[in-house]
Amino acid sequence: MTGDLSPIDKAKFVAAKRAAGMVEDGMRVGLGTGSTAAWLVRHLGDRVRDEGLRIKGVPTSARTGQLARDLGIEVITLDEAGTLNITIDGADEFDGDLNLIKGGGGALLREKIVAAASEEVVIIADAAKEVGTLGAFPLPIEVVPFGWTTTQMLVEELLVSADVMGRRITLRMNGGKPFVTDEGNHILDLHLSRIGNARQLAMALNQMPGVVENGLFVDLCDKVIIGYSDGRVETRDINEGTVSEDRIDLAESENLFSDI
Repeated sequence: MTGDLSPIDKAKFVAAKRAAGMVEDGMRVGLGTGSTAAWLVRHLGDRVRDEGLRIKGVPTSARTGQLARDLGIEVITLDEAGTLNITIDGADEFDGDLNLIKGGGGALLREKIVAAASEEVVIIADAAKEVGTLGAFPLPIEVVPFGWTTTQMLVEELLVSADVMGRRITLRMNGGKPFVTDEGNHILDLHLSRIGNARQLAMALNQMPGVVENGLFVDLCDKVIIGYSDGRVETRDINEGTVSEDRIDLAESENLFSDI
């Protein structure tokens, strides 16, 4: 199976497998959204099937929830869970302080709520997601449909005085219609190129009428697990200030998920 994967997918695969090994029996687990998080859900499904791992998953999107159910993972709501032992998710960008841009998959609101309810947040990513300064990836903000053009205008005015390089804003589309989140909202993508002060911008955006949430995740990530196409996996712990490296044997995973 892994022989058919691209180098980036191999990197995502090993990062997700390393993170899946952190999940223990009886845990309440936040399940992220996106291509890397999908690998994580598949690895957990494999452990549920082969090891009898018992966990309760709280998905951050409808599609993640469906994938988890298909793979035999018990799915509950965040209200039922209360708090979570761990959340494992992907990211569109992360910097040296483990601040993130998320929301490329359109689930940033649920992802941030789930992350905030977790004792530990682990981000899994390939090495290309690491940046010196956030902003190359367009920053998503979730906005209510009512008056979204007015909300966009207010955000444009805010960006004039913000420490950013670009100010172009686009409405995310799905075919010929505006993209709709699981909560029934729209997404504006902010093409900023560089974000000088992520914390300040996140606070300012959330004060705008019509903005529900933004894709800047500041001081929420505890660890990042970075996968490489050769099987190497690097784990950075922001709280302990440690960096460790190990390796996932891709050869042993050749037949994993061969039925998917």
